Amino acid sequence: MPAIAQHVLADNALFYWHLGDFRAIYEIDEDYAQTHQKTASGTVPTMKDYLADAWNDFINNQLANFGNTPVFLALGNHENIPPKTHDQVLAQFADWLNALPIRSQRETDDSSDHAIRGYYHWLFSGVDFITLDNSTDAFDPGQLTWLHNLLDRDAKDYSVRTLVLGMHEALPDSISSDHSMNQSAAGTASGHTASDWLVDFKVRTHKPVYVLASHSHYYMKGIFNTPEWLKRAAPLPGWIIGTAGAIRYPLPPNAGDAAESKTAVYGYLLATVDPTKDDPIKFEFHELSETDVPSSVVSIYSPALVHNCWVNNIQH
Repeated sequence: MPAIAQHVLADNALFYWHLGDFRAIYEIDEDYAQTHQKTASGTVPTMKDYLADAWNDFINNQLANFGNTPVFLALGNHENIPPKTHDQVLAQFADWLNALPIRSQRETDDSSDHAIRGYYHWLFSGVDFITLDNSTDAFDPGQLTWLHNLLDRDAKDYSVRTLVLGMHEALPDSISSDHSMNQSAAGTASGHTASDWLVDFKVRTHKPVYVLASHSHYYMKGIFNTPEWLKRAAPLPGWIIGTAGAIRYPLPPNAGDAAESKTAVYGYLLATVDPTKDDPIKFEFHELSETDVPSSVVSIYSPALVHNCWVNNIQH
């Protein structure tokens, strides 16, 4: 993440969108273990110590690297691994989930709405950036109602020229379906509902719709190039961008159907907006190398740990 942040700042990006899984939670992260080998009492940190500090560690050692560049957060399934709960993550990250662009947009939509949620949107330069919350595998009824109303407003609003949706788990029936909303019946059903609305929106309004997800830890472009999606009136362009530090997954057997796919890499997706074009947003994957890790980070975690993360953080 520090290497990504360094490049995001060099790109003069207007913001960074993190699509979930802030810390492992089910076990102590290797970087945390490296820098917390002893507690204040001189003992090796326990899981209890780690769980009490994991999210603060994410804030201090990952988010802080972005400086004044805004970071928008989507929630991942690891945020809900017990003993962590959905309510806890909303409270811990309220400063990000209730940041000024989000709060202002929510109040513009409904002046009586003051609730902080894992789903929200903000408008910028004719683009509606929509963060969805499927960190519990599905979109709950309240979120679906909110999305339906939002799409209805965006369809009528001529200033909104395109939609970009970011979420943790990919919508159902993608090339990454083995690790997506397809993993639960509720996720499949609510994901199909949202997918149908998005396709209908694109067909009715002729406004482009782009969909980003991260639950699978690899990079893939064209994730909806599947028989199920090709039956739809307007398949959506979609990306998996799960390359920010978690253990890298092998590509699925049908990865060859994607426009692009890579695993065992780290990197980020850079979006460039040109409102004069019919396809106004260009997405490019920027792959990082081990030498991109800032020297200050290497000195903290050791060259050996950095190299190990680069070559061995792979699921076989």
